Amino acid sequence: MEQYDLLKHLVNAFESLGIQYFVTGSIASIFYGEPRFTNDIDVVADIREAHISGLLKLFPDDEFYISEDAVRDAIKHKRQFNIIHPASGLKIDVIISKKEAFDNSRFERIKRISPIEDTQANFASPEDVIIMKMRYYKGGESEKHLRDITGMLKISDDIIDREYIEKWVEKFDLEDIWKAILERLEI
Repeated sequence: MEQYDLLKHLVNAFESLGIQYFVTGSIASIFYGEPRFTNDIDVVADIREAHISGLLKLFPDDEFYISEDAVRDAIKHKRQFNIIHPASGLKIDVIISKKEAFDNSRFERIKRISPIEDTQANFASPEDVIIMKMRYYKGGESEKHLRDITGMLKISDDIIDREYIEKWVEKFDLEDIWKAILERLEI
């Protein structure tokens, strides 16, 4: 299974179960920015207990690893769980929506796009991807997040709402990181 096959499977599964979701992380930053290698798909979803049995059926254990206990724990504690495709080594990180102001804003700003020829999917807006990558950078300072952000701003700056980004930059105390990113773009 290739990454886009897994993405298509994920989208079809979530949409058939009526799960609200959006793709984010590296897959989204690649779509809005510059290509790079990644073997995981990050998705934020509003998964509930009622979705679990359907989810397990659509990701059968002869092809995928998904722990029912991990799903239940993630729902209960608003955390994440994984769906792994062992044959390919690909992984889906499913992040349960916390229903906080920023998550609510991200769901309101979903972009319906076609990352694969015959499939439409819900993606986080480029601004929300940038904000989350700054938050991840602040938490662990991985250079890949800054590269992803600058790539997105180089490629998609004409569609990016910087005022929206700056509103959340202030709320999340990301001013120094945002300033450093903007300085990189001027070089």
